[in-house]
Amino acid sequence: MDFKDHQKHYILTEPLTKVMWKLSLPAIAAMVLFGLNAFMDTVYIGQLMDEIALSGVALAYPLTSILMGFGAWAGTGAANLLSIALGNDDWDTQSKILSNATLFAIIGTVVIALPAYFLGEPLIKMMGGSGDILTEGVTYFRITMLSAPFWVYGLTLNMIIRGEGKMKTAAIMMSYGLIVNIILTPVFIVIFDMGVAGAAWGTNIGMAIYSIVGYIYFKRGKASFEVNMKSLTYDKRVFQAILKMGFPGFIMTIMGLVQAIVVFNAIVNHGTDHDLAFFAAANRFLFFLMTPLFGLMRALQPVLGINFGAGQFDRVKDSLVLFTKTGLYLVLPFWLMLTLFPAESMHLALPDMTFTASDLMNLRIYMLVLPILPLVFMTLTFFPAIKEEKYGSIIGLARQLVFYVPVMLILPGYFGVEWVYYGSTLIDVIVTIWILLVTMKLFKKLSGNSIAREPQVVTS
Repeated sequence: MDFKDHQKHYILTEPLTKVMWKLSLPAIAAMVLFGLNAFMDTVYIGQLMDEIALSGVALAYPLTSILMGFGAWAGTGAANLLSIALGNDDWDTQSKILSNATLFAIIGTVVIALPAYFLGEPLIKMMGGSGDILTEGVTYFRITMLSAPFWVYGLTLNMIIRGEGKMKTAAIMMSYGLIVNIILTPVFIVIFDMGVAGAAWGTNIGMAIYSIVGYIYFKRGKASFEVNMKSLTYDKRVFQAILKMGFPGFIMTIMGLVQAIVVFNAIVNHGTDHDLAFFAAANRFLFFLMTPLFGLMRALQPVLGINFGAGQFDRVKDSLVLFTKTGLYLVLPFWLMLTLFPAESMHLALPDMTFTASDLMNLRIYMLVLPILPLVFMTLTFFPAIKEEKYGSIIGLARQLVFYVPVMLILPGYFGVEWVYYGSTLIDVIVTIWILLVTMKLFKKLSGNSIAREPQVVTS
């Protein structure tokens, strides 16, 4: 067995629990660090500045996620395609993945970042910003757009490495940039008195480091597949496969932005600055508590893809069940902590705010969704990994356009801001039931081997 095939062989043959923990622990650590990074930005801005600055960054942050969306589109598409190609020994596809993913990332950066920079003010206004909140939001957003190539390219490269199953390597690379960000942000805010601009530049420098270490990895020939860093050769089949298989990830990001627009506007139109700052902090808390699930998703993707490519369909199903159960066990303690001690938790981000009983109830309702998210996250990884990405796209679109937009446009106006929280939780319960039904359907298809080709014989 060639050394470069070691990780593939490990994923195909070792006990699933062993595979899960070996891949998941570094991936979870990396994503917790990523979540801590976003959370610490909230803490830094809330503690070192004020609620106005925190609200402005909260409005800008969903818009900056468009960059992550394009990186996820190129990266998850390439990673899913690579995992399947590794599983079925498709050398031709493997050799063309990096160049086409890079080409796609470049196109995405140009198409999004340039117009977004110049449209910063109307975009923040669209999110509900006005006055000083608008000023802070535009400052943060425009500075972030200056490092768009690093955001997109760095994430693309890192996801391809995860597609190889090298979670520890990908996690270490991510940690370099995130640690730099955590260190520089308070320095820029306090010592250099840069305000929210300092938070944005701290993130930008961290993303630049993230991209550079990813480039060095491939340049030094560390990948388990053929790579030509000088090539940007377009291959229609591979490029379209990346586009198709990564589209659900992009849809999730864009629809998340749609959700943020309608939610923030509902709060701005029917609530107060207090309500906006509280929701901004609550949303960051939820994101932070979801980070272990992001890590499990990253680890699950190559396990599903490589086993699917090798025709080991029962192992694919067993992997999904195992990772979902583990995700539930991971989030339950955090969910209980936040549910039992909501005020103490929220004071980390909003130390001077006095919380009402309604605030704390809203937080508890908002967090009710956390225990069902493991199923949602793992199945949305499952769909593209078995070439059924259409379900992820359809569910992602419907969740926002069919459910979120009408609910947020109507219910908060009639029943108050609390229905931002109640409505969000109700929608996610309905979507989870839908996802469960689709997953059961696909399990039956896998059992009949009707999705893919005949299994390969795995040898060492």
